[in-house]
Amino acid sequence: MSKPERDPRIEIIEKTTPFKGYFQVDSYRLRHRRFDGGWTREMSREIFERGHAAAVLLYDPQLDHVVLIEQFRLGALSAGFEPWLIEVVAGIIDPGETPEDVVCREALEEAGCEVTALQPVGRYLVSPGGTSETLALFCGRVDAARAGGIHGLEHEGEDIRVLTLPREEALLKLAEGAITNFTAVVALQWLALNYTEIMRKWK
Repeated sequence: MSKPERDPRIEIIEKTTPFKGYFQVDSYRLRHRRFDGGWTREMSREIFERGHAAAVLLYDPQLDHVVLIEQFRLGALSAGFEPWLIEVVAGIIDPGETPEDVVCREALEEAGCEVTALQPVGRYLVSPGGTSETLALFCGRVDAARAGGIHGLEHEGEDIRVLTLPREEALLKLAEGAITNFTAVVALQWLALNYTEIMRKWK
């Protein structure tokens, strides 16, 4: 990811890194232009730096099934949600990798699926109020008949269950509020809106 150019509408007074481990926290003192042309007061903000991610909704156009995953998330527990979340396959982009590399690798690791075609969906800011993380989202063609079981890397503490569902059943779960992972919500809504076009391309 290239370093952004200096923006004359923003004055970074000071930037420090009070924590650097597996993740990083940067602390800023800054101000920025207001809509009336003036400047805001100096403010202090922290940004959580965890890298950038890529995710893929696995879809079988022949069976009209989606392949989703389910795993434990501490953040969901802390927020008072059901901690075992229904998600799409995703992973962090390591140096030298492309988002396409990541989703193909993670599809094998997390769901045991080989992606045979990729359709870009978009690139999004995950939570720009507190982190610089971006997400590159795709839809990936797979053979859902081969999907299932428990997957994940033991040394990363992963315990991932694969769920293969008819597209309409997955969309019903979405409508009922059973899917609360935001990336999965966006991916399934995209499929609902683009189903005719993706079927034309892949079937």
